[in-house]
Amino acid sequence: MHIKNAQKAVDNWIKEYGVRYFDELTNMAMLTEEVGEVARIIARRYGEQSEKESDKDKDLGQELADVLFVLLCLANQTGINLQQAFEKNMERKTKRDHKRHRSNPKLQ
Repeated sequence: MHIKNAQKAVDNWIKEYGVRYFDELTNMAMLTEEVGEVARIIARRYGEQSEKESDKDKDLGQELADVLFVLLCLANQTGINLQQAFEKNMERKTKRDHKRHRSNPKLQ
């Protein structure tokens, strides 16, 4: 699915089931909360913290999808075409970093 189609799918879902978008500030807080849930899984599963029994059934993919959903909501309600923004971002990173990482001795 292209990003533009994902934005449309989220918009359709909001209109059909969500009544309306939460305001931008609420969605920003929700995005922060969802990123925190991803961080918790990563810290416990891949980092040095021990994983609690209650965290073992957490699905990292679902938590990442929650982050994406709220991010798409924010893009929709602020009029951002995330497909275009992402493509422009990739182009900018490629021009800026096309040699940088390969020549970084820390990454060798």
